[in-house]
Amino acid sequence: MRPQALYRTFTSREQIDAEYDIRRAVPDAERHLARYVQESARTRAELDCRLGIHYGPTLPERLDVFPAAPEAPVLVFIHGGYWRSRSPRDFSCMARGPVAAGVTVVLVGYALCPQVTIDEIVRQARSALAWIHEHAGELSGDRDRIHVAGHSAGGHLVGMLLATDWEPDHGVPGDAIKGACTISGLFDLAPFPHSFLQPALRLTAEQVQRCSPIRHLPDDAGPLIVTYGGRESSELRRQSEDFLAAWRARGLPAERVDQPDRNHYTAIEDFLDAGSPLCRAVIRQIEGR
Repeated sequence: MRPQALYRTFTSREQIDAEYDIRRAVPDAERHLARYVQESARTRAELDCRLGIHYGPTLPERLDVFPAAPEAPVLVFIHGGYWRSRSPRDFSCMARGPVAAGVTVVLVGYALCPQVTIDEIVRQARSALAWIHEHAGELSGDRDRIHVAGHSAGGHLVGMLLATDWEPDHGVPGDAIKGACTISGLFDLAPFPHSFLQPALRLTAEQVQRCSPIRHLPDDAGPLIVTYGGRESSELRRQSEDFLAAWRARGLPAERVDQPDRNHYTAIEDFLDAGSPLCRAVIRQIEGR
């Protein structure tokens, strides 16, 4: 008898982990992460910044802001870490390129699994966006020019922000997010209950349904950039390609930015340089070009 599939064609946790255990797939993962931490410390030392601003009642609900000129467009960046690790302070360097191009950058912190559920992380991300919209002027930002970007689990949270019914639920205009960029995002949570991540994530079938962005696409949205590393696993590439295809199938505007020589960790490297291809694409989106 053929083994029953756990997800798509995968019949074992080992097969799923081989696709989604990123640190195992990238031998020098720790070197890349250490570099971002080092570059982030340098970014905080060299750029104007306001750190640890509370947007909610719990300790993890904080923002780090790297202002550009007054009333500059705002890029909200959400870090990855499979919802269970890392903090915005590890990725301060993501502000370097956009700030050099005149964009205020806000890095969002959130609580981590297993201390909280993914439902709660989504709630916090939505609360952060609503807070940023209300207080943009205090952050050297323009509330009418807010864009969002996220990497890995942060790309998942960007997808959930795009699926939000802002006005009735948060008192924020439905078009508060003018554009978005997902980098190596995770849009279907269905494989993760069968993976090495489940002890931390503790996902239920209901949460998978509720918190998978590909199952909750908006009817209307601003332009979307989808990108990922060409050296990532086939499943990680497929997650982004499926989301891009589903987005376009709804008639929503989108573009792919190819990064053929990048892996999961280096796919965000372009944010350090305003002249890099991905950073230029994000700036074009923000400028409406």
